[in-house]
Parts: sequence; C-alpha cells; structure tokens
Amino acid sequence: MNLKKTLVGLAAVATFSGAVSAEELSIAATPVPHAEILEFVKPKLAEQGVELEIKVFTDYVQPNVQVDQERMDANFFQHQPYLDEFNDGRGTDLVSVIGVHIEPFGAYSSKIDSLDELEDGATVAIPNDPTNGGRALLLLQEAGLITLKDDSKITATPRDIADNPKDLDFKELEAATLPRVLDQVDLAMINTNYALEAGLNPSEDALVIEGSESPYVNILVSRPDNKDSDAMQKLAEALTSDDVKEFIMEEYEGAVVPAF
Repeated sequence: MNLKKTLVGLAAVATFSGAVSAEELSIAATPVPHAEILEFVKPKLAEQGVELEIKVFTDYVQPNVQVDQERMDANFFQHQPYLDEFNDGRGTDLVSVIGVHIEPFGAYSSKIDSLDELEDGATVAIPNDPTNGGRALLLLQEAGLITLKDDSKITATPRDIADNPKDLDFKELEAATLPRVLDQVDLAMINTNYALEAGLNPSEDALVIEGSESPYVNILVSRPDNKDSDAMQKLAEALTSDDVKEFIMEEYEGAVVPAF
C-alpha cells in the first residue's frame, strides 16, 4: 500500500474519531441566572469533550416538556417542589441531578417602600403555578400579613388563607409576567430570575425576601435514562465547582446564593 495514502487514511480516521468523541449536551434554561451560569461553564466543558448547547426559555413549562419528550437532554431553571408538582400533574418522570443555587424569593412594589405601608384591600400579585404561588404565600405569612390554614403546605393557594387582616386582594398570574405588572398592583411576589431579568436588585429592592436557608434549591434536571451519563455528570461537577461558586457570589451579590 502506498505510504502516503496510508498516512492520509490514518489522519482521516483520527479526525473522525476526534469528532465522534465529543459529546453533545442540550440544556433548556431560563435566561437569568441559569443560562448565564451555563455559559460560564461552557468553555470548561468543551475542554472535557462536552459541547454544551444552551436553549433559552422564558416560561416554566416548556423546559420540562422538551426534556420529557427527549428534544433536550436536561434543563436548569426549577426547584424540587416545582418538579414534584410538575411530575405529579403531567405524569412525567423527570429527576434531579444535582442542586446548584438558591434564588431567594421576594416581594416588590413600585408604590410603597415598606410592607407597613400596605393598605387594607391592597392588590397582591402572586405566581399562578402551585409551588411558587404557595412559596409566595408562605413568605407573606412569615412577614405577618396573612395566616395559612396549614403553615407547611408548599402548594397553598389564596383559598388556603385562614386569616387575612388587611383583606388583601390576591391576583394569580403567570410568573414571567409579574415584573411587568408592578405599576398595576400594590405588591408583586416575584421569582428572583424574573426580578433580575427586569433589572431589579433583590438584595436592595425587595421589601421582604427569603433567607439563605430557603429549601428551594434550583436543580439540574434530566430523565432517568441519561441522569448518570458521563456528559451529565461532567456538567453536574462543573456547576458545583469552586469557580461557579465564586462566579455566583461576585456576579449576583447575594441575589443568588450557592447551595453547595
């Protein structure tokens, strides 16, 4: 066999082998901070042979649907109570891979500077999904504005309020729209990722906010069939690295808290 042809053939095989050795991992994420954190780890993963494809979503439903239907490999946007509720309601079997950070949930207003200024009959907007709506009500209970029939029910709705001394009027709206209605309501209970996207600073603008002991850790989520794949485990390791911890602390200044 011609030596030149042999060398060319070996080079082609090596190139082909190098191409197939790279693992692709598609991740659905909400913009802030999830997609930003994924972009931060993307170069490190590339060095390890994992090509990360990040697709940004602005809602809390499609990221899970996409993973369940195997259109995406994993997602990064939610906490365990939301995932549990989604699985129960949709008949899906998505699983947590690892916990990454906490986004303290907060109450915001463009009309008042303190919860003490909240008048009787004030309108309060909360997320309309069960877990985040319940989370909002639990925070309002902690602030002394309401009392729930069951103070441990994480899926509480306004119907579960036992005592509402200010006769607050609750409006349940899509979580992503809450920053846009701040000028239409007296108080809005907003997830931190949506607050950050709207230019709000949770550590400065929130009238009340969850502490760092919040149980709502944001998790990397996948299917049972790919949870333990090499690429997924490399991503999980990267998301809980010291570099990511430092990035979160410096980039979000307390608005997002590492959970590891």
